[in-house]
Amino acid sequence: MKRLGEGTYGVVYMARELNSGEIVAIKEIKIDHCDDGIPSTAIREIAVLQELRDNPWIVNLKEIIPCCETNRLFLVFEYFNQDMKKYLDKLSGPMEPAQVKSVLYQLLKGTVYCHERRIMHRDLKPSNLLVNPEATQIKIADFGLARTMGLPLKTYTHEVVTLWYRAPEVLLGSKIYSTAIDVWSIGAIFYELAHKKALFAGDSEVG
Repeated sequence: MKRLGEGTYGVVYMARELNSGEIVAIKEIKIDHCDDGIPSTAIREIAVLQELRDNPWIVNLKEIIPCCETNRLFLVFEYFNQDMKKYLDKLSGPMEPAQVKSVLYQLLKGTVYCHERRIMHRDLKPSNLLVNPEATQIKIADFGLARTMGLPLKTYTHEVVTLWYRAPEVLLGSKIYSTAIDVWSIGAIFYELAHKKALFAGDSEVG
């Protein structure tokens, strides 16, 4: 396996399925003790991914493999060779307007699909958008911070969303928020796609 990076709650590797030869991405989640069961963070992520299965704009969870011998849980996903951040870093300038529109359309469709099922992603950013080599297809990934919503609105931690894409209400410490925080993140991503620089590239919550 080749290490690709690190998600919210685990390390991600590239691997090849022995029977089919298909390239997949595997997220490894450490379990303290198998007898203690699967961590609640992993259970939430798996439940969300199963709820969102088979959507063309959401990364597909293909298989769940527990391994009690090594105290590991493996989530097997479809494989994309890059994310939007890496793609943008390789460009000499901003994306073409037509390409920006295409990416934004797909991101909005995927996010609407989540919100219709009362799911907040809570960490939308370019590095959590998987893209094909030409960036004509995107998939929303890394649902480690995702949460379901209920009525009345529950309280949540404000320590979510990477700083540059964090909505004002979250920056101000609000623990009651909803899908609007994802919409703010999409706006920040839109600006970055069009200008090849972050809209609010601060080093702290105050500047």
